[in-house]
Formats: sequence, C-alpha cells, structure tokens
Amino acid sequence: MSDDLTEAQAGDIPAGFKPLNWTRGFGRQIGPLYERYENFDCTLGFRVEEHHTNGMANCHGGMLMTVADVAWGRVISVHKSHFWVTVRLTCDFLSAAKLGDWVEGHSEIVSEEADIYTVRGKLWSGDRTLMTGTAIYKVIGPRPPRPGEKAYVEAAHA
Repeated sequence: MSDDLTEAQAGDIPAGFKPLNWTRGFGRQIGPLYERYENFDCTLGFRVEEHHTNGMANCHGGMLMTVADVAWGRVISVHKSHFWVTVRLTCDFLSAAKLGDWVEGHSEIVSEEADIYTVRGKLWSGDRTLMTGTAIYKVIGPRPPRPGEKAYVEAAHA
C-alpha cells in the first residue's frame, strides 16, 4: 500500500468538510469520506476516485448506494446519538458521477415511530442531482455523543 495521494485525493475539498473518522474495516475500503456540520445538519461528501468507478469511469452505483446509506442515516446520529441499522434503502439513480467529481449527500427525517425512522435523502454533484430516495432505519441503542451532534453540544454546555 502506498502513502502517495491519488490525483482525486489531492483535489480540493470544499470548505467546512473534515475527514470522517471511519478508517477501519469497510470505511477504509470505500474512503476517504468527509463530513460537514452546520446547525445540527450533516452533509457527507467524497471525491470520486478510480477505486470507486465502474467500467465506464462513472462512480459505481454500489458506491453511491453505500454513501447514500451512510449519509442518510447520519441524520439519526446527529439528532439522537444512537447506533442504527438499515431496514430498507430505496434509491432512484438520476445522473452519473464521473471520476474526480465531488459528491455530497444529505437527508431529513420524515417520520419517527418508536425505534423506526423514515428518512428522505439526496446525493448531488454540483448542480446535478445524482440520486434521490428514502430509507428506513432501526435504532438499536445509545452511544456516546460525537462532535457535531446535538447531545455532544448539550453535554458540553451542561
């Protein structure tokens, strides 16, 4: 494994984004991923690198679905500081992301019933919407709050 940065990794990362602290296991394989918090709102982002692409040099649909799953589920982490698992992920592919594109994802909670959350999300690159969809997540238990989450800020001011 080389420590050299690829051309895509060396590209500009938009202001406010910081590396997502997910460097083990699956996160290491698909990264690097970045996150930006604004007013308890999280946007996930990544630059499409060669290892994310399919045979047409577009970002592989599986990578976009993975980022959608993580980005859209983050809304639960931000608002509840809980672990969650995906029950259902429904994605509509609307446009392709090319090698070197910066891709962002965001979601909002549509409903909450007991420990089940329904969210609506979107992935985009620049002014192009790449994917829209909905997801259902099940909360499986609390975890220590992390920077950017409501409970983390509340604990710091307690």
